[in-house]
Amino acid sequence: MENMKLFSAKVEDGKEGLGRKPSVGPVYRNLLAKQGYPPPDPEMSTTWTLFSSSVEKYPGNRMLGWRKIVDDKVGPYIWKSYKEVYDEVLHVGSALRASGAEPGCRIGIYGANCPQWIMAMEACGAHSLVCVPLYDTLGPGAVNFIIDHAEVDFVFVQDIKVKELLNPECGSTQRLKATVCFTSLTEEDNAKASQMGIKAYSWTEFLHMGKENPQEISPPQPFDICTIMYTSGTSGDPKGVVLTHETMATFVYGVDLFLDQFDDKMTVDDVYLSFLPLAHILDRMIEEYFFHKGASVGYYHGNLKELRDDIVELKPTFLAGVPRVYDMIHEGIQKALQELNPFRKWVFDALYKHKLSWMNRGYKHKYASPLADLLAFRKVKAKLGGRLRLLLSGGAPLSSGVEEFLRVTCCCFVVQGYGLTETCGACTIGFPDEMCFVGAVGSPAVYNELRLEEVPDMGYDPLGNPPCGEVCVRGKTIFSEYYKNPELTRESFKDGWFHTGDIGQILPNGVVKIIDRKKNLIKLSQGEYVALEHLENVYGVTPIVDDVWVYGNSFKSMLVAVVVLHEENAKKWSDLNGYTASLSELCSLSKLQNHVLSELKSIAEKNKMRGFEYIKGVILEAQPFDMERDLVTATLKKKRNNLLKYYQAEIDALYQNLAAKK
Repeated sequence: MENMKLFSAKVEDGKEGLGRKPSVGPVYRNLLAKQGYPPPDPEMSTTWTLFSSSVEKYPGNRMLGWRKIVDDKVGPYIWKSYKEVYDEVLHVGSALRASGAEPGCRIGIYGANCPQWIMAMEACGAHSLVCVPLYDTLGPGAVNFIIDHAEVDFVFVQDIKVKELLNPECGSTQRLKATVCFTSLTEEDNAKASQMGIKAYSWTEFLHMGKENPQEISPPQPFDICTIMYTSGTSGDPKGVVLTHETMATFVYGVDLFLDQFDDKMTVDDVYLSFLPLAHILDRMIEEYFFHKGASVGYYHGNLKELRDDIVELKPTFLAGVPRVYDMIHEGIQKALQELNPFRKWVFDALYKHKLSWMNRGYKHKYASPLADLLAFRKVKAKLGGRLRLLLSGGAPLSSGVEEFLRVTCCCFVVQGYGLTETCGACTIGFPDEMCFVGAVGSPAVYNELRLEEVPDMGYDPLGNPPCGEVCVRGKTIFSEYYKNPELTRESFKDGWFHTGDIGQILPNGVVKIIDRKKNLIKLSQGEYVALEHLENVYGVTPIVDDVWVYGNSFKSMLVAVVVLHEENAKKWSDLNGYTASLSELCSLSKLQNHVLSELKSIAEKNKMRGFEYIKGVILEAQPFDMERDLVTATLKKKRNNLLKYYQAEIDALYQNLAAKK
């Protein structure tokens, strides 16, 4: 243990709880911040200075790329340079000022990732306007709520979102002074807008107005608000997270300092494929960082099912995704392996084990087995465009099996991070090429510190072994407040630390693991506590299960679940059992329900679960839980209250059946 490599610096000891105060664990920081946070770079004080200084340094570099769709055919990537983007941003800014926008005004941006999204965002920076991303995955009423709550005056909108914006149910649209389409509006939408007394512009018209009325820029101060980013609670109204320019610029500088310690450097030739929503913090901060470095961002063409096509066309060097995306990549590679002849499959497995064993001994991925890379894994790399250098996963925990597989086969760095909108993105991040980070989310980022706090109800003790508790964060990259919600702000910042609601564990080497969520704890009628999310993660690995929502309440002694069937494996079962039914018809077969129950039972036994954690009844579902029915958030976290409303009748019937059987 003496020579164990440490990945965080312990800067304060833990304290036992006194009276009603919970115990707290030691305070950990990034190794670069052991003696205190590094002094910030005065050149990098706002997101506007990040962008405008890159325009001076790299005017001709490719900045934003997109694919035109002509006659249903998706074309090659087209690029705008930093200088071209800058000129367009100045026109957009002038047009906003000419339309009456004053510094401090809130500007909404509503639509899928594209160059216009970024140009509208940078125009906000040029004139000290506050950028407010709008997105409907928060639920149908969210756009209406945000426009009203943030007092948005102007909205930039994608053509296919105009209908929702001008929908009579979206009453707060009435307060808008103007809306600007990323492309152009239909006659019908134009008429509707003027009927509502809202000026509507196409992108070209708005640019023209800016050219005709040039205005001096009025760049922001570091303490000015850069963005109010609304984040979905899994219940209740969205919360507006306030991030200042200084917070965001400090975060970007922290990434610079962190990456400086590694041999592999980011360059202006790096290319990021952006498909995670810009309305969320992860994609937004990655793009801010890429712009600061003078590198390129290419946008997916809008269909996640065809992401492979964008990857092959763009050949990105960097991808960031949520675990669902990596599960899909993993499944795709596994499927290709099943089709190999037995000998080649055996060779692949042998090379996999060989390379993994050298990586586990501490060799970097590129030196672990050049032979295995040449014979087997470069083909996997080629499927991902051939130039990939780094994969980042965030938003939810990536399973260790998938992470290890990607590390061995993709021939690039695979890193997990953890963070929230409230921490301005990643507040912990993994180190490249360190196998001890598999299944963990890294160690504290440069400008924040972290500690665990006791959660007595759940039996989590930060002074125990292993130390576990609620993850609390503070530092220079934490949000200022929830907009117009002082109570919630106070509640989240008890004692100066932001309480994340996530349960973490700190490993002896200073690495953080996220093991649970604080809120999804329910008490069954026999007084036993059950952690739902934990059970869903365990049961979710059952082959016939694609997704699972576990339900119980304090009036019932048994847990039930809604299981989304894994299409292929359910079909295999039906072929074996002589059924020729569609997936949704299979759902009502009691024989399949019993099969799923017995599969869940064997997983429970394998994981040595306690009797009351077993699933006693299931409802089968053919369709994944989706945002259209408002059953999950944009990061695919389950909205438990909405799921309950949606399946209430079936759950009541299921409990009645179970009681009758008793």
